[in-house]
Amino acid sequence: MDIHLPQGKKSWPECVGKTADEAKQIILADNAELNVQLLPQDSMVTMDYRTNRVRVFHDENGIVKQAPHIG
Repeated sequence: MDIHLPQGKKSWPECVGKTADEAKQIILADNAELNVQLLPQDSMVTMDYRTNRVRVFHDENGIVKQAPHIG
């Protein structure tokens, strides 16, 4: 399922340093139809690419350490 993103936005570097929940809200504010997944930073995930999925990886304190992106 392809979703048109505002201005082609595919990543959210502004989420780095925020909590995973804050990052999810920022991403959903840009596009409420995205499937935002909150995952510990060393989680094993599938390698398939999905245009409607954003994975937010966070550390043990719930802080985002890398920019979430479509995929």
